[in-house]
Amino acid sequence: MPSPLLTLHEGAVARLRLNRPELHNAFDAGLIAALTAALEEVGADPAVRAVVLEGEGPSFSAGADLNWMRGMATASEAENREDALALARLMRTLDELPKPTIARVHGAAFGGGVGLVACCDIALGAAEAKFGLTESKLGLLPAVISPYVIAAIGARQARRWFATAEIFDAATACRIGLLHEVVPADQLDVAVQRQLDLLLKAGPIAAAQAKALVRRVAAEHDRDRLDADNAALIAALRVSAEGQEGLGAFLEKRKPAWVQG
Repeated sequence: MPSPLLTLHEGAVARLRLNRPELHNAFDAGLIAALTAALEEVGADPAVRAVVLEGEGPSFSAGADLNWMRGMATASEAENREDALALARLMRTLDELPKPTIARVHGAAFGGGVGLVACCDIALGAAEAKFGLTESKLGLLPAVISPYVIAAIGARQARRWFATAEIFDAATACRIGLLHEVVPADQLDVAVQRQLDLLLKAGPIAAAQAKALVRRVAAEHDRDRLDADNAALIAALRVSAEGQEGLGAFLEKRKPAWVQG
């Protein structure tokens, strides 16, 4: 039986490819566990500087697997809670991964697939991609992924799409903030590579800490504490080995040591 997830290493880039193409990369417990473990592994690997999340076959991820949903429908509330917590762990692991992440989105991205897109730092989609938070059609809600989707598209948009379960296109996904960029399908890999090239020119520590900075600033309401924390962060970065190398390279008109080629 093939693995539900493929991990491919291309230099400093790790590609995590959902590998259930016959089921449009739908989620089940096995895929959730495999993706969580793979994210933890690449997150701890100092050789990995960026991660691309993508799907094998015609879709990125069409949400929950039908057989898995059938099993959860007959499980107890306690079993459903544990199952949902496993998905929550996956989403948080991706959202807080200490590496920059890119979602390469084609085909369908529904339900939990939208959650994965929302958790990535950069989301690029093919023009033909379709999106949907379709849980309300089943009398359910996208509860576990909601913190990440709301952070991406805002509360006002979420109130519409969570309630209606309406399918929307890539242009709409970009307009509401789920995608950063929409490109023709045959240009999707070029667009991903463009972002990877930019990430690999950035300081590895700076690029990895960028999302933590955004998360902390967005959550902090004490402006005095925020000023103090941000001053401490930039001071530490300036005197760090990476900061010294970056500043030195700029002043000396050369590439910093982390830039290859």
